[in-house]
Amino acid sequence: MARKNIGRREFLKQTAAGAAVIGLVYPKARVLGASDRVRLGIVGPGARGQELMKEFLKVSNAEFVAAADVFTRRLEEAKKLVPGLKTFDDHRRLLDSKEVDAVIVATPLHCHARHFLDTLAAGKDLYCEKTMTWSIAEAEACLEAAKKSNRVVGIGLQHQSSGHLVDAKQWIKDGLVGKVTSVECWMSRNTPRGKGQWVRQIPSDCTEGNVRWEAFLNGRTRRPFDPNQFINWRLFWDFSGGNVTENMVHQIAFVMRALDLPLPTAAYMSGGVLSEKDGREVPDTIAVTLDFPNDLVITWQSTFSNKHYGIGDRVLGSHGTIERLMGATDMVTGKSESGLRYYPEIDNRSDGVLIAGQTKDTDHYANFVECVISRKQPNAPVEIGYRSAVAGHMANMSYRQRQRVSLESVGLTARSQ
Repeated sequence: MARKNIGRREFLKQTAAGAAVIGLVYPKARVLGASDRVRLGIVGPGARGQELMKEFLKVSNAEFVAAADVFTRRLEEAKKLVPGLKTFDDHRRLLDSKEVDAVIVATPLHCHARHFLDTLAAGKDLYCEKTMTWSIAEAEACLEAAKKSNRVVGIGLQHQSSGHLVDAKQWIKDGLVGKVTSVECWMSRNTPRGKGQWVRQIPSDCTEGNVRWEAFLNGRTRRPFDPNQFINWRLFWDFSGGNVTENMVHQIAFVMRALDLPLPTAAYMSGGVLSEKDGREVPDTIAVTLDFPNDLVITWQSTFSNKHYGIGDRVLGSHGTIERLMGATDMVTGKSESGLRYYPEIDNRSDGVLIAGQTKDTDHYANFVECVISRKQPNAPVEIGYRSAVAGHMANMSYRQRQRVSLESVGLTARSQ
């Protein structure tokens, strides 16, 4: 079932939006004033999409006017959140609407690039859920399209709006950490045995008559309608990047931004389906190593069999350690139960322990809406979406190929950074 990774040129040929990437001509967008309300449309108001709708509905100068989805149930659920919402079973009809200023893309990962490119081609501003794309070729195409456009593009990497990121960057800039050669990251979770990790209940109305199955497949190999693949798409390589693209990407993006890192030079990943023998393809136990220029190694470990240590990361420097223990992090907002601390290395510094808290979190969703009006760059711009996506895809490629993957072997060079 695994789909072969394709190059950027082939991807552009295969997607109907490919022509929009080269020689883009954008319709004239509505000019917004400070007192205007940003009119939002959402593509993919499923479980995650509805969480995003609730967050954006809290933003005083934003409103939802339209939604598109291939599953009729999702459109009915969206209308319960926003009575009077216009709904479509084809995202292109939403993009044709002059009433929509900006689009939220919250579809399954394998559809992100198509909806990303189509949104920009329609002249709309864009908020795209993480991970930005399903593949490196798609990441290259989307980055290029965003750079050529005059649209505001924000990525659903909520940790980019945390005060902890601002504080960590300042501590690093001030030299409190010294030379960093190693960063440790981890994410662990668990649920009662027998209930299945990541497995969601299939609604009774998830039938071939209520789902535009061909649109969901988005160019994947044709197959009979499968409600389990449709609802539990995160378990299958054709549609997902597993926990690497669901959770590692948040932490890698945080570390890459804090240390101002380029693309990794190499990736290694081991693990397997060790906890849940239920037909899933993506691993539930993972160990990732990413090499970066200037003698830096980042590791990320994940298991679905134990949640004692939750989520966290440590930046290990010659002069001190920055530790972020997130406990049960709210993956919707990026806010955590714990905080950020700095511990000096006794041999090189005599500072006391520092606890971050001077910088408050920014509302990630309000920030995007404000940028639509001001035309400024969001907290999570397309560049960090691209770099974190490539890092994750290199890790997954290493796992699937059972070998080390280098930047050169995936067709990228330093110029791509």
